[in-house]
Amino acid sequence: MAQAMKIAIVDDEQDMRQSISQWLSLSGFETETYPSAEDALKALSPDWPGVVISDVKMPGMDGMAFLKRLLSVDSALPVIMITGHGDVPMAVEAMRVGAFDFLEKPFNPERMTELAKRATSTRRLTLDSRALRRDLGDGTGIMRKLIGSSPVMERLREDILDLGQGDGHVLIDGETGTGKTLTAHALHAVGAKAGRKFVLFSCAGKDEEALGAALFGPNEADLPLLEQARGGTLVLEDIDALPTALQGKLLAWMNDQGTPPETRLVAVSNLSEQGRTCEDALRPELYYRLATMKITLPPLRARGEDILTLFSRFSEQYAEEYGCDAPEISAQEAAQLLQAPWPGNVRQLSNVAERAVMQNRRGTGTISSLLMAGDDGMAGMTTEGKPLKEYVEAFEKMLIDNTMRRHKGSIVAVMDELCLPRRTLNEKMAKYGLSRSDYL
Repeated sequence: MAQAMKIAIVDDEQDMRQSISQWLSLSGFETETYPSAEDALKALSPDWPGVVISDVKMPGMDGMAFLKRLLSVDSALPVIMITGHGDVPMAVEAMRVGAFDFLEKPFNPERMTELAKRATSTRRLTLDSRALRRDLGDGTGIMRKLIGSSPVMERLREDILDLGQGDGHVLIDGETGTGKTLTAHALHAVGAKAGRKFVLFSCAGKDEEALGAALFGPNEADLPLLEQARGGTLVLEDIDALPTALQGKLLAWMNDQGTPPETRLVAVSNLSEQGRTCEDALRPELYYRLATMKITLPPLRARGEDILTLFSRFSEQYAEEYGCDAPEISAQEAAQLLQAPWPGNVRQLSNVAERAVMQNRRGTGTISSLLMAGDDGMAGMTTEGKPLKEYVEAFEKMLIDNTMRRHKGSIVAVMDELCLPRRTLNEKMAKYGLSRSDYL
């Protein structure tokens, strides 16, 4: 569940504080008010889940000094400054120091709401990226966010950690539903730009004029994306949909960035499942500039027993959401899950898990019936068969993993349920890379 965003309103005038708070509350925001910068600093700490709206002219610590103190505590905290009428130099200085934006008195409440929405969206991405970075950095978090122990997933995590520490632009490709957007977040989170701006934008479904305005300006509603992402990471999804002329402008912008680039570009392509590649869709000079640092996401069908691990995790999550038990998987159903082609990859697997939980809640249907129903391009389709030993081992690992998770690491309870002696259970857990500490 997304963390609730707050807005701290700092102004020495009580009427102004109450007026702003009331308007933003009616707009759906949670607000906190402070009569002085000193009072606000006591409550605002690094990773504070929200943004700040502050007047510039206040007794004691004024707004500019307050802004500098806030950014010294958390350099990525969005701060919107309220300046006096006609005080353009003050606004320019605030933006230079690092303010998110400014409002000039008397300001339009709708404009304030618009800025608050943009600022809280930016803050949420920053905090999510920081949380992901912490997870990726401790090993166990990698398994929570990028689930799987298959060789291709091990390599993916290594690539993310390696390329994330670099400065160059990155190209991510792979089939739909494989986790390309999560990978882009992870690259930002583990890199030197973590905590700075992270801007995500899809190039699909827009005409050339709209794309050009969004990327490069002029854009009456907002700053161009290249400016919004300055100093951070800009993720362009569906890069293959970018018209050739705009590809040229993007390349020119990249050439002007210098080394290392001030803003990192992460380009995401979906073309691999359509019989074409990103190389076919992009200008050669742009493609080769991006492809020097490239990550290709593995399709689900290439991840082996990760399929069962993911299905179990998704089932548990949906069972908790729907207030029922997760469905038990038979050996035959496990084999079918492993054999299915999964054209929609992890996203499709999640959908099947949700439907399986809903069926189980009603007491009808089976996982086999879902796989053979003809939805999602699955009917009657299987990948190439595997040796029986592989299916048996994958099913056995899934059973032990599920049972350990259900009993929160209680070895005795797992031994009793699976009718296994302690030595055999220990040997199998070692064989499958399962550790009791992961379930405590």
